[in-house]
Amino acid sequence: MRAVVFGGGGFLGSFVADALTAAGHEVIIYDKIASPYRQPSQKEIVGDILDETAVRDAVSGAGVVYNFAGVADIAAAAVNPVETVRTNTLGNTVILEASRQARIRRFVFASTLYVYSQSGAFYRSSKQACELIIEDYQKAFGLPYTILRYGSLYGPRSNETNWIYFILKQCIRESKITRYGDGEEIREYIHVWDAAQSSVDILAPEFENANVIITGQQTLRVKDLLRMISEMLGHRIELEFRPASENASSLHADLHYQITPYHFNPRVARKLVRNTYVDLGQGLLDLIHQIHQEESLRS
Repeated sequence: MRAVVFGGGGFLGSFVADALTAAGHEVIIYDKIASPYRQPSQKEIVGDILDETAVRDAVSGAGVVYNFAGVADIAAAAVNPVETVRTNTLGNTVILEASRQARIRRFVFASTLYVYSQSGAFYRSSKQACELIIEDYQKAFGLPYTILRYGSLYGPRSNETNWIYFILKQCIRESKITRYGDGEEIREYIHVWDAAQSSVDILAPEFENANVIITGQQTLRVKDLLRMISEMLGHRIELEFRPASENASSLHADLHYQITPYHFNPRVARKLVRNTYVDLGQGLLDLIHQIHQEESLRS
């Protein structure tokens, strides 16, 4: 089946493109810049998701369309509401309309656990708007969809907008980790490759017109994660916890949830759990090696 992956050159999108290729699908990557991760068998289109003609041409003949494109950094979204809404919400609608016209079999949207939360500012609200519009497209036009709500991702191909990548780089450069907050925040970390494989598993019929949660296998306090990293690095890392208010203005103080993203919301989602997954310790160790090599090349 032909699969078009919008945002297929990014952190998660590139891994989903690879997982689709591994599953035997014909993959087309659509992104605003050329992907450094594109495999030889994958086709690529460099373009803007707001370009209606280019998007319509890209999805022609496709069986499934994934949308990972848009503003994904919460802090960037908080200070750029117009760009966030234009790219995330309008851009997603452009892809939806093209998908409807092409009569694709499934539209897959990358959402977030923040849709359950009162945190996340414009990032959250743009994703919530997308989910509502997707549901309306299904009701009005019968367009099949799956909405994926991802938890905290980590792994290779990330950058400093990814918190785990950021703190591991700080470890290697400064031998310390600074956390703004008390460390009691709870997360369910999932390796990007596990998330990508789950993102292909949901093409099964039982996930049509469904909301699916894709997170890690266990909950973990942030302070316990930091202690794990420190132990892996031979306890040579200084752990510093500072008040959250020191890190941001009052506008940004509540961007991230603390213990849970969940507040009452009628949109029920199923959690997809795979039988095999990348162990958190092994995934962190691999990423530490990658960052160490990157830093060695710079020095």
